[in-house]
Amino acid sequence: MNRVVVFGRGGSGKSTLCRRLGEITGLPVIELDKIYWDENLVVLTPEEWTRRQSSVVRENIWILDGDLGPYDVTAPRLARADTVIIMDTPLARCVWRALRRGRQRIDFWAWVMNWGRKYRPQILDDVRKYAPTAEVVLLSNARDIDNWLRR
Repeated sequence: MNRVVVFGRGGSGKSTLCRRLGEITGLPVIELDKIYWDENLVVLTPEEWTRRQSSVVRENIWILDGDLGPYDVTAPRLARADTVIIMDTPLARCVWRALRRGRQRIDFWAWVMNWGRKYRPQILDDVRKYAPTAEVVLLSNARDIDNWLRR
């Protein structure tokens, strides 16, 4: 495991998992939100988002923390990934966690609410298409996460 991509709706625990995984493996954790969003939350063109990701995935070791839902272009990072983790945390838990963080934009809430129905299937299709040999790990609760991390 050298190049890890983590997907999941807002509040699913992606960042917490990535931090823990980074501590265990020593791999650098890169938060995609910090690469994608600026202080004005301007939406990037797909071409610009592809360019930014491509520069990051040139490295040989990383954990990429992020799922940008309707704004995402997954091919650049999936094509280099050897491990794909999908945080399939229940919607109610994600909503609770996101509410505790503070105010969010309406597009954030649309993504959170529609992730399981709309974005999760697209991510799985993209994984089959761009990362057919990657190990795919589905995690849905704290027990799953702890058991997987102990491996």
